[in-house]
Amino acid sequence: MRILVVGRVGQLGSALSEVLPERYETKFLDQPNIDLAAPSSLREIVLSSRPAVVINAAAYTAVDRAESEAALVHTINADAPCVMASACKEIDAVFMHYSTDFVFDGASGVPYSENSPTAPASVYGQSKLAGEEAIAAATKRHVILRTAWLYSSVGHNFLKTMLRLAEGGSEIRVVADQVGSPTYAWDLAQVTRAIVDKLDQGSEDRFGLYHAVNAGVTSWHGFATKIFDLIGWKEARVRAISTEEYPTPAPRPRFSALSCERLRQTFDLTLPDWQDAVARCLQRLRVENGAGSTSL
Repeated sequence: MRILVVGRVGQLGSALSEVLPERYETKFLDQPNIDLAAPSSLREIVLSSRPAVVINAAAYTAVDRAESEAALVHTINADAPCVMASACKEIDAVFMHYSTDFVFDGASGVPYSENSPTAPASVYGQSKLAGEEAIAAATKRHVILRTAWLYSSVGHNFLKTMLRLAEGGSEIRVVADQVGSPTYAWDLAQVTRAIVDKLDQGSEDRFGLYHAVNAGVTSWHGFATKIFDLIGWKEARVRAISTEEYPTPAPRPRFSALSCERLRQTFDLTLPDWQDAVARCLQRLRVENGAGSTSL
């Protein structure tokens, strides 16, 4: 089976490049060979590749900058996926896409399901919801995975930011009243491949929207504390602060825990506990950096 992956150098694309080619004929495209800001060019790219599955691992993810670039964000996160999904319909291919917990406003006190009402409070969240809706309207043969708090050993993310700040020796102020599920890009890539496996076996009734995050919930402060506990940096000083003490241009959901029950029931898939995932990511960083067991 031939797979086309849009987005190679980001956190998720990098992980997909490790888990997909060992089983499938996989072609990766990224800038400058593809431009999501010019959606009209995407149709021909999909049609000429003739894949059985297209996976869109690219997006505009600069949440705060998005507040001042709404048109561009909508083009990349909604218009471009719509064009690719429509092209997939023309060749009867499956379109896989990733969305976000930012489609919710965070006012809930229980984990969100796929049927929970959406109410994005940011430009980024609005663009991702528009992308979901456009894909669903373009083709029935789609799988959308909503995820949250993504991190990995590559790229820019919260885990790597915490490691960098800790090296400075100063007190680190981390928001403690936003709750969600840190999700390791490697685990999300493994779930993606498992879904492709099942679709390759003819599971035509499994298309739709799913939540996919590592199990368990924590706050950003809890996430940071766990990182430093695992690497043995007892001297790292992490102070819990409120959302109001760390204002950002784009509002964040206070509570964005996602229920993955539909993923489990439909595909018999679950992601590991978030704490286990953080430990594995840190171990990978140690290996990649050639560091010892207590430093990175």
